[in-house]
Amino acid sequence: MSRLIAFCFAMTLAPALVAAEYPDPERFRTAVDAFGAQPVSQGAIIATGSSSMLGWHRRISNDLAPLSIVPRGFGGSNMADIRYFLNELVLKDRPKAVLLYEGDNDIALGASPDEILGHFDAIVSGIHAELPDTRIYVLAVKPSIARWQMWDAMQTTNGLLRSRCEENPQLTFIDVATPMLGKDGRPIEHLFVQDMLHMTDAGYDIWRDAVRPVLIDAER
Repeated sequence: MSRLIAFCFAMTLAPALVAAEYPDPERFRTAVDAFGAQPVSQGAIIATGSSSMLGWHRRISNDLAPLSIVPRGFGGSNMADIRYFLNELVLKDRPKAVLLYEGDNDIALGASPDEILGHFDAIVSGIHAELPDTRIYVLAVKPSIARWQMWDAMQTTNGLLRSRCEENPQLTFIDVATPMLGKDGRPIEHLFVQDMLHMTDAGYDIWRDAVRPVLIDAER
């Protein structure tokens, strides 16, 4: 059975995972194959996820220095795509840790928080079946002006991810979302570029300040 057929079959078998119409993960085949050309040193941290992670590529190594970061963000991806490409993105390079940002696009596709958690659980299980000592850091789904109407679902998703991380010492939830909200409880406008979805350097400053102390303390 091909991996795509197996993936679709698994999605069909899980009643909680059939509501959202996830696109074919193979649309990212070229991008994911290109990651295979990246050198990965022993003890690296793989940073993967959607366009918000991709946008961090140009500065993430500096932001998280002296940690060895392998950036593998690919724009438009979702939690199901990470699950599908888990071997290429993570397992084959045996990282000591994974930094993950997904959920934003899942919710935009109509996935429920429970669906997203189901994919996250499968990712965690897949990693720890092969790499039981690899730690996983999951970033909160960020608020944005463009997707503000989805914030309730995003908050619920963040609550589920946080709870899952609290149950497993190999998992850590990093709240990059709360600092992106102003005193009025809404997203701070200057954190976003013109599309009001993707982030400016000010947005990535917030991510750096939330992520760096956690990873430096645990992974240095």
